[in-house]
Amino acid sequence: MSSFQKETVGFRPLILCIEDNPTYLVLRKKVLEREGYEVIGVTTTDETLKAIHEFPVCAIIADHMLQGTTGAELAREMKKIKPDVPIILFSGTVPQSLNAVDVYVNKGEPTAKFLGIIRAVVQRYRS
Repeated sequence: MSSFQKETVGFRPLILCIEDNPTYLVLRKKVLEREGYEVIGVTTTDETLKAIHEFPVCAIIADHMLQGTTGAELAREMKKIKPDVPIILFSGTVPQSLNAVDVYVNKGEPTAKFLGIIRAVVQRYRS
C-alpha cells in the first residue's frame, strides 16, 4: 500500500474476506461494511490469489476449512505475495499450525469482539 493511500482522508480500509460458503460470506461482508470497511469477498483459492495481486488490501480474513485447502495453508501462499499484510484466521476449528497466520479468532466470539480485533489489526497495519 502506498503512503498516499494510507494518508488519504476518508480512506476506507480494504479487507479481503475468504469464505467458501456464499451465505456466510455475504453476512460477514455486510457486518464489515457496516463498520466502514471496503470488502472484497472471494470463495476460491484462485479468486484469493488474484485479488491479492490486484488490490491494496490492508488485512485478510480467511475461514480455515475451505474446499480443497485450509486457511492456514492458503496463508502461506498469501504471505509469499504480500508478507506484510496481516492474516486473520476466523474459524470454529483450531488449526494444527498457525505459522503464516497473524491472528486466530474463534467463530464463537461475539461480533463486537471480532470487530474489535479487526479494528486493532487494521490500525496496526495502517500506522
